[in-house]
Formats: sequence, structure tokens, C-alpha cells
Amino acid sequence: MRTQTDILKHIPIDPHTGAIAVPIYQTTTFAQEAPGVNKGFDYTRTNNPTRQALEELVASLENGAKGFAFGSGLAAIDAVFKTLSQGDEVIAVANIYGGTYRLLNEVYAKFGIKAHYVDTTVAANVEKAINDKTKLIWIESPTNPTLRISDIQAITSIAKQHNVWVCVDNTFATPIAQKPLDLGADIVVHSATKYIAGHSDVVAGLVITKTEEIGKVIKFHQNSTGAILSPFDSFLTIRGIETLLLRYKGCSENAVQIAEYLSTHPKIDKIYYLGLKSHEGYELAKRQQKYFGGVISFDLKENTREAALQVIQSLKLFTLTEGLGGIKSLSNYPFEMSHGSVPKETKIQAGITESLIRLSIGLEETEDLIEDIKQALAQ
Repeated sequence: MRTQTDILKHIPIDPHTGAIAVPIYQTTTFAQEAPGVNKGFDYTRTNNPTRQALEELVASLENGAKGFAFGSGLAAIDAVFKTLSQGDEVIAVANIYGGTYRLLNEVYAKFGIKAHYVDTTVAANVEKAINDKTKLIWIESPTNPTLRISDIQAITSIAKQHNVWVCVDNTFATPIAQKPLDLGADIVVHSATKYIAGHSDVVAGLVITKTEEIGKVIKFHQNSTGAILSPFDSFLTIRGIETLLLRYKGCSENAVQIAEYLSTHPKIDKIYYLGLKSHEGYELAKRQQKYFGGVISFDLKENTREAALQVIQSLKLFTLTEGLGGIKSLSNYPFEMSHGSVPKETKIQAGITESLIRLSIGLEETEDLIEDIKQALAQ
């Protein structure tokens, strides 16, 4: 079946009532006929019918064996890092999300887990960095906020030769545009707070595994540490997925037109958008992704904090927030917001300048968004 049909087909009808919307099973515990004898559920931390419906849905979306829903994107990322042991090492994408960088450097480093940051846009760099202690390769593709992409198939091919897992943060592309497990990855994570839930009303994270075996490891940590997604938020995330294709496609179509406008503007220095032929990852993106996505970043020729904030504060249809991927257009100042926890020199190396602005393009009319950006840049 095609994508939208497949999504709707995988949202179950409630067998007890015939409800076509997944019911919210807002309960902490379940009746048992005898100890260990139940209807498949005993305690909501371990399993819940609403969360299970979401987990099975996202597993099908990513063509994975098992899916798991967590209370935030970082909780999902943390569950993957919990599969590591003292002395293990991680190879991670150089311009990594600030929250993941903080988790590796300030939490897991204390437990003897070391991270090496490399430019994964060149697969050979990954191979050079692998050693006997490497257990995990961590890719974000596209990255936040400069939208660099990695050749997932090439990197997973290298990883398999060394018996190393590959995890791909697929938040920006979503399974609508890209399916990393089909390209050889072992694990996929999402901040479902972004495009998957899609309405800026849920904080959630997802992990999808390629095999049942890896799924058992993630399930153990999900149940043992308890950072689960609530039944109500699971319901909202399912509701968001129902329109994921339509929303993501619409945001992408808007973003292509806006990026083309920005690419000709005299006040912009560099623009980062995969749908522009000038982007270093354009050809790979055409092969690896179905859509180019709804995030655009750019920096100004006047490379100052003051200039960036003047533009951001002059925007009328873009709300300044930490988030992205919603139906409303949003702006962000990565230098102090999404990547505020990353050292300044690391940010500069990753292309996160003091004038960099990130836009999450929503579903407003394209012409209105372009007019708003035009007047803000005129300030």
C-alpha cells in the first residue's frame, strides 16, 4: 500500500467497542485472574494498550521489528545509550544536537563511555575513527540546524564489517522522507515532539529497532527506568501521525519556495536547505530522501547577534521557540537556544554562527510567509 493508506490501515479499530479512534486507556494497572495471568497488560509502565498501538504504528512506519515510546526525545536517546557499558566508545556526528552532546559529555562520560565526534558526511572518516572499543555510531541526518546529511547506506556497510550498531536520529526527515532501517541502520530515534506529533502539544520520543533482539534490550531499559509516554500523549501522537504525510509534504513544498527566495536575497550570506542545488548534500538527499523537509537555516552578511535578533523579532508569522516541526511557522536562534549547551568553538566549527537563524516552515500560505520574511529582512 502507499504511504497514507498504510498509515491509516495500521491504526487499529478497538476490538471491544468498534471505536475507529484508538481509546485512551488512562489506567495505571490491570486486573489479573491470577498472578501473571492477564489479558496481556499488568502495569502501565510495562505496557499500555494506547501506547502499544502507537509503538506498533511507528514500527510499521519505519519498517522495523519493534517500536518504543518515551516521555521525550532525549529519553529515547538515553535509552539507546543505556545499551552501552563502561569502556565502550561512540562515534557521533560532529554537529550533533545540543541535548545529545550534553548527554554524552556530561552524563555518560562520567560512567566511562567516550564519544568521538567526526564529520560523518564523509563515510571514510567514520571508518578511520572505529577502534576495538567502538560499539555505536550515532548519525543525525539531516543535522540540526545546518542540515548536513550522511550517506547512511555507506556508513552502515562499514559498521557491519566491525560489528558496530548504527543509530540514526531521523527527526528532521521522518519516515515519510527517509527510512534508515531500510538503508542498513540498526536503530532509529525520533523526537516525536516535532513532525510526528506535529501540533506543538506533545513532548515525546520514539525508538524503533530493526530486529527483535535489539528490541528486547530497549524494552528492558524502557521498563526498568520508566521514562514512558503517557496514554493521553500516546493518543495525541497517533492523531498526529494520521496526517503526517500531508503535513510533512506541505511543509516541504512551502520550504522549497521560501529557500529559493532566500537564496537570491542580498542580505543573506549562506543558506542551508537540502532542496537547493547549491547545498553540498543535494545529490545525496535526492537519492536518500523523498522530500527535502521544512527546516531552513541561513546566516546574514552582517554576522552579528544584534542583526539576527532584529530579523527574528521583526517576523510576524514566525514565533520564536525552542521547537520545530509544527503546523505553525517557528523561528529559532541556534547559537543561544537549540545549541546553547555546545561550546562556542564547536558551534563555529559546525557553521553555527552568531547570525544563524533557523526557520521551521509551517502550513501557512507560502506567499504570506515570503512577504513576512521580506519585511523582516528589510528592517
